[in-house]
Amino acid sequence: MEPRVSFITLGVDDVGRSRKFYEALGFKASSASQKDVAFFDAGGVVLALFGRAALAEDAAVTAGSPGFSGVALAHNVNSEADVDEVLREAVAAGARLLKPGQKAFWGGYSGYFADPDDHLWEVAFNPFMPLDANGRVRLPAPSA
Repeated sequence: MEPRVSFITLGVDDVGRSRKFYEALGFKASSASQKDVAFFDAGGVVLALFGRAALAEDAAVTAGSPGFSGVALAHNVNSEADVDEVLREAVAAGARLLKPGQKAFWGGYSGYFADPDDHLWEVAFNPFMPLDANGRVRLPAPSA
């Protein structure tokens, strides 16, 4: 398999409400979006919003209640001040602040918010993995 992530699909309770939230954060919905699904360009990866029950049905699993799933999405930025600004923007758009920006144990600076369906987002400045001119994380070279 070629290592790649193409789509990240979030199961949401109300596609319309969640679409408005992500649009308030600056995401632009694709014209392929419909009433029951929304697609956003997320820097080369597609962020999709799909009904929680419909997603469970599509995956042939039992739909569970919202809560900590062991998954967090991340939005990396260029500075500590940018972390704080993105967290403010998310809260203004309707997010719930979980952890304000602060020095992280790994040497960077980060904070967390939850979207309207309690999906976790980390906003981080990582001085060890800077962003390139296109806003993509530059990982250190693979180890030998």
